[in-house]
Amino acid sequence: MAPDTVVAIVDGRKVTAGDLEVVLRAVAPATRQVARRSSLQFLQQYGLLRRLAEMAEKNRLHERSPLREQLEYNRMLAMAQAQLNEAQNQITVSPEEARQHYEAHKANYAQARVKVLYIPFRSESSPATDGQAATALTESEAKAKAEALLKQARSGADFVALIKQHSGDPISREKGGDFGVIRRSDNLPEEVKAAVFGLKLGEISDPVRQPNGYYLFRLEELREQPFEEVQSQIVDQLRQQKFNEWMQATQSSIEIKVENEAFFQTAAPQ
Repeated sequence: MAPDTVVAIVDGRKVTAGDLEVVLRAVAPATRQVARRSSLQFLQQYGLLRRLAEMAEKNRLHERSPLREQLEYNRMLAMAQAQLNEAQNQITVSPEEARQHYEAHKANYAQARVKVLYIPFRSESSPATDGQAATALTESEAKAKAEALLKQARSGADFVALIKQHSGDPISREKGGDFGVIRRSDNLPEEVKAAVFGLKLGEISDPVRQPNGYYLFRLEELREQPFEEVQSQIVDQLRQQKFNEWMQATQSSIEIKVENEAFFQTAAPQ
């Protein structure tokens, strides 16, 4: 519906679809959904809200504390957010900038395909009572087993066969240890990424300890993601970097002089 379409008359004044849409955009998403489902009820609430606001203005409540200060703060907050949005919208990253960043940081866009052999261990705080806990390895036992399997694999034993016989990860075990693709940007522990990307093709890592067990990784494939695959990611990264620099410059440009240091001193804990 066109924004200038009149949808109601409230207190003798026309209300357009655009008027109500402006209000809807300002409320929380959950409230917006409820309002759209019960549009007539929302119109009644809008009418009441406008009437009360007009009454408050007539009574000059906006000139009284603390409402006056609250309105000033809310205006400052809204204007500040608008300026942040404007600053972000003004930031551009050219294709040349993105390409230069890619060429200078190609290592960051490497991705590795690996096979993994996982030896779990039980937590020291989990008592070995019965069932699965009773058969789970301690950390030292798991480490010793991982080192023994690594020795076998590096001596020529079939790594996939070792995975199918010993790995504690049933999902990757069924797939011969396939772990999928690991990227440097993935949300994985740094020690895992360091081990994987430090390997040569076909090499097997030393045991990598994690809170739940030890991992052996074998590098199956290492490739760099083409620029076209990561261009949008690079653009977003550079835009955020430029915005952060703008924010830091803005913050640094603010001149502040403390006139009463006692006011800003943190009270000692009681």
